[in-house]
Amino acid sequence: MSERIATVTRDTRETQISVTVNLDGEGRLTCETGVPFLDHMLDQVARHGLIDLEVKAVGDLHIDDHHTVEDLGITLGQAFDQAIGDKLGIRRYGHAYVPLDEALSRVVVDFSGRPGLFMDVEFTRAAIGRLDTQLFWEFFQGFVNHARVTLHIDNLKGFNAHHQAETIFKAFGRALRMAVEPDPRMAGQMPSTKGCL
Repeated sequence: MSERIATVTRDTRETQISVTVNLDGEGRLTCETGVPFLDHMLDQVARHGLIDLEVKAVGDLHIDDHHTVEDLGITLGQAFDQAIGDKLGIRRYGHAYVPLDEALSRVVVDFSGRPGLFMDVEFTRAAIGRLDTQLFWEFFQGFVNHARVTLHIDNLKGFNAHHQAETIFKAFGRALRMAVEPDPRMAGQMPSTKGCL
C-alpha cells in the first residue's frame, strides 16, 4: 500500500486552514487553531487513531469559533478523502466504545462514500472553556461531508461535559484507526459488493 498522506489548504474570507494527515502515522500532532479545547480534542484523535496530523488554522475568532471549527472539519475531511485513496484493501468499518470516568461514548464509522452524520449527544453544559458545544456537530458535519463517510456518534452516559467530549473524540480516533487499517485478507480487493466506494 502506497503512502497515505495528504495536505489540503482552505482559504476563505473567514479562515485560512492547512491540514496534513498521515493515516499510517505514530499519533503525532502539530496544531495551532487558536481554539485551545479543539487542539486538545485533535490531540485525542491523533494519539488514539495513530494518525499524524499537522494543523494550522487562522480564523475570525474575534467573531466566534464557529467558522474555524466548521472549516477545520471540512479541511480535515478533504485530507482524509485524499489520503485514503481508492480504499482497496482497507477494513472500511470502524467502531469504538471509550469511557472516561462516568462518561461513555460509542463512535461507528463507514468509509462508504455516502456522507451521513447521526449524532445523539446531549452535552450537560453549553460551553467547555469558551468553546460552544454546538460546534462539535458542525465539526463532524464538515468532516463527513468531505471525507464522504457515514458516522454515528452516541454519548451513552456522562454528566461532565469535558468527559463527554473527550470520550467522543477518543472513540472517533479509535474508530478511524480501525476503518483505515489495511486488512490482510482483503489485500487488493474493494470492501464492497458494488466493486466501488
